Amino acid sequence: MGWIGAGDYEVALDEAGRVVCRNKAGRRLKTVPARIADEPAVVQLRQLVEWLARHERECVATVERWMIRSLPVPAAVLARVWPDAAWRAALRDLVVTDTSGAVAGFLRDADPERGIGLVDLDGDTVRVRPELLRIPHPVLLDDLAELRDFATELDLRQGIGQLHREVWRRDGVDPEAVSVDTFAGGRFKQLRFLAGRATSLGYRVRGGQAVCPVFEAGRTVEARVWLGEYEGYEETETGPLTWSDTAGRGLRLGEVGPVAWSEGLRMAAALHAGREIEKEKDK
Repeated sequence: MGWIGAGDYEVALDEAGRVVCRNKAGRRLKTVPARIADEPAVVQLRQLVEWLARHERECVATVERWMIRSLPVPAAVLARVWPDAAWRAALRDLVVTDTSGAVAGFLRDADPERGIGLVDLDGDTVRVRPELLRIPHPVLLDDLAELRDFATELDLRQGIGQLHREVWRRDGVDPEAVSVDTFAGGRFKQLRFLAGRATSLGYRVRGGQAVCPVFEAGRTVEARVWLGEYEGYEETETGPLTWSDTAGRGLRLGEVGPVAWSEGLRMAAALHAGREIEKEKDK
């Protein structure tokens, strides 16, 4: 964008989205002088930077929700948001499927006139005109390893974690069991450290539990990990991982869908990774 007057200086946004300043002679300064910090132009540009950053986060969060839910997304919606750089960065290079679940390719463009641009599984750039597309959760992709290799070969860079998101598959578990203890017992010196880790990772904390809701197969399932319900300064441990419906009814493992299973294990593993690890004493 162009330069805007701010007192005896001019300010603008650079390519990285930072507020920059130059003097009357046109020389760029290393920082914005404190004396013009309250100039309307400087304040407005900084507010714009904050809004753009917030908008980028919202776009990423929205596309991630589409992926976790694997819901159909109208092609017209993709074409409408594609000109926005923040939306484009979040969507570009994602694997998309048709409504039957068959992989269509990697998303490269969306235009209301020319249709959806894809790199197909042969490496060719094609145009298609579907009404709906899905952005599938990676656990639903049968050829995930091959797609990862192909994306690396094409040097594709996804704006959200799809192909390289951690996935957990339900193999060799008792379908009648009601919990997974793999990541239970992670010790934290204080409950507030564990609760803070949960919120920093984007999970809700409710009733002494970290909660990850997943909409799958027409219903919402909540994965839950027990954190503790005592004072925030008390020592605590991660509890078992369970799943329930929105009414609070516990589910058997055989009732949990693949996405809810994967996202629940992903949450439990991430919480457990922050545990206190005792160092071996010198002998």
